Amino acid sequence: MYTANEKRYDTMRYNRCGKSGLMLPAVSLGLWHNFGSNASFDNMQAMCYTAFDNGITHFDLANNYGPVYGAAEENFGRILAKGLGVYRDELVISTKAGYDMWPGPYGNWGSKKYLVASLDQSLRRMGLDYVDIYYHHRPDKDTPIEETAGALDGIVRSGKALYVGISNYNKEETIAIANLFQKMGTPFIINQRSYSLFNRAIEQDGLKDYAAANGIGIITFCPLEQGLLTNRYLNGIPEDSRIRSGSIFLGEDALSSEKLDKIRKLNALAQERGQSLAQMALAWILRDGDITSVLIGASKPAQILDNVGMLSNLKFSGEELQKIEEICNK
Repeated sequence: MYTANEKRYDTMRYNRCGKSGLMLPAVSLGLWHNFGSNASFDNMQAMCYTAFDNGITHFDLANNYGPVYGAAEENFGRILAKGLGVYRDELVISTKAGYDMWPGPYGNWGSKKYLVASLDQSLRRMGLDYVDIYYHHRPDKDTPIEETAGALDGIVRSGKALYVGISNYNKEETIAIANLFQKMGTPFIINQRSYSLFNRAIEQDGLKDYAAANGIGIITFCPLEQGLLTNRYLNGIPEDSRIRSGSIFLGEDALSSEKLDKIRKLNALAQERGQSLAQMALAWILRDGDITSVLIGASKPAQILDNVGMLSNLKFSGEELQKIEEICNK
């Protein structure tokens, strides 16, 4: 039986999520990749144990994470049942609905029927009575926003989720649903968006500043650009890499000669800071305190340990920040 590290809270940082009482670890573990039916269960269990042993209390899922759809939730449910679940009250578990999940008109987007049914299925797969955060995974222009907001509010009032989140909503979409949540008294606390050295969309559309000013947490996914911001591609594309595997999220065109030059220059700066490239890229996201947590993915426990190691050096000099901008905007 698994017994957690007694010193698991000694080095992790915890940040308040918006204006809520919930604290999230600076680093959260996402189960988007490597937790499906095609992955090693022993390895995924080892990754979850390693994460929790190092203070990562937040585990992020979605209904269709796999392959196959639902597999990540089923596997995480097995991990909970085999030992991690003993610590349920120390865990923040989130899941989402909004993308394709099952056939027909009721297994996608943002209707009340879909959101309620999907959460019921997710809870069964994970063997849980409730999740801590339930997200709408993407905006739905064809469903009235009042219906989506009302469904999420009702889910919290039913006790099946403690807090509400949204994912992939831009600033304008966030403002619209946030106003409805405020009127209903819904505990809306977080938006999940992509953000990295190479992806500044939440800065460009104003969401980052708006969220900080209005007490909304932000958790960022793809902080390492699907592995590009690591030492994985410094010498080109490895044959066993995600790019070579034919991933629809990271194609051959993702690593141009110009992008590789930027990666190598960022890596040199990271070495000057005494960090790996991945550590510097994660630290940069947390540099100003406006981001609640960075959501990492991993294929082995060692990657989690490397990522958590960035917490020992989160400060950047003005010169370092300027150099990063010069490299990224070249």
